[in-house]
Amino acid sequence: MPRPQKKQKLEDGQQNGGGMTTDDDDNSSSFDRLGTDALANIFGFLLPEDIMLARLNKKMREAAKKTIVPLTDFVVDSVRKYNALVAMSTALPNLQQISVHGLDGGHKYSDGEDPNEGRAAKTANFITHDINFISRFRRLRSLELYFTPLNGRYAALFDFPLLHKLSIKYTHCLKWNLEMLEGLPLLKELFCASNESLTGNIDSLRVLKDTLEKVTFRDCPHIEGNFMDLADFPRLKELNLRETYVTGDIRDVGERDFPTLELLALPSSVYGGPGHEFQRISDAPGIIRTLYSIKRQRPNLLFKYWYGKLSKDSPDWYGLDDELFNEEFREFLAPPFHIHLVEAGSRVGYRWQTNDDMPCEVNWLDPEPGRESSEYEKYIRELRVIEERVYLYQGFHEPPSEEEFNRLASEINGD
Repeated sequence: MPRPQKKQKLEDGQQNGGGMTTDDDDNSSSFDRLGTDALANIFGFLLPEDIMLARLNKKMREAAKKTIVPLTDFVVDSVRKYNALVAMSTALPNLQQISVHGLDGGHKYSDGEDPNEGRAAKTANFITHDINFISRFRRLRSLELYFTPLNGRYAALFDFPLLHKLSIKYTHCLKWNLEMLEGLPLLKELFCASNESLTGNIDSLRVLKDTLEKVTFRDCPHIEGNFMDLADFPRLKELNLRETYVTGDIRDVGERDFPTLELLALPSSVYGGPGHEFQRISDAPGIIRTLYSIKRQRPNLLFKYWYGKLSKDSPDWYGLDDELFNEEFREFLAPPFHIHLVEAGSRVGYRWQTNDDMPCEVNWLDPEPGRESSEYEKYIRELRVIEERVYLYQGFHEPPSEEEFNRLASEINGD
């Protein structure tokens, strides 16, 4: 069959609608035949902003409303992004991840219930924006509030039946209580940092016993309770309660407690927690052996930030004689009254050291691995680094007596 000439092609194109080819007609017809469910599945591969741009007709707008938007972080950090999120609350109600940060200067979110009066007065002339509309996102899985200009109590922020992750950081005037977490029945991860207006007892977390995997309260001074209230949480992997007023006793941890824990960071208000102050040097080995036993039962457990120290009120406490040594020397040399865990390979021990990291000898709790062990070389390398740092207190496995310490100081001072 002879090929059509260019003129014939042009005429055929004009008959098909001013330049649209038959293939274009077929593609358009196929696209038109797609239902809203199919379009919603296609939109599910796009970013939220791209889905908004793709809503060209009624069918596409309906499909967008059905789309389960993938877990892509949409950050609200300006009035423009805030207005976009407001539009998405009706156009893309199945958005799954939102981060709400600050707004532009002179803007704030409307005050909630019982706001901080001082903060409210300072921002009285700011342009306000509603935050409660965020509750329209019923499929939300991840919510972050970071330096968010909120003031007061907002029940709408704690009513998401599918939420898995909640992070609230440096949002000082947001007033909320741990009991409000009842509105997040599937919560897995909770991260709170520098929340001065957060209150509650960690016992309130028991409503989430079967879902919680990671819990962090850092610099939340009004959080209290006993850390052992979470001991039977079957999925809990990380528990960080630093800078709270949570109490308890590390010696209460039994073999079946915290069965899946991989990270534990406790406040100094817990007996045996990081920064715990011992009344006698002889008290320390008992706590260390408790920590060692807990770790041996849970090989993956990391005691993050752990250290202990001798209390200045202890009868064992001493320092350099002010009359014999000048201030500069006293700052250089101090008794080794801090205690830390030490690891070389899989071998665990502890040692006393100064606040400036001048150590005594290690007290090993594990035997040395055999030469045939696969990790023996790693152990030897790390052991050499540990031993190289021991010089002043060489031969001492615990703090020297006051007499021994003064003798060492005099030798160093050249007396």
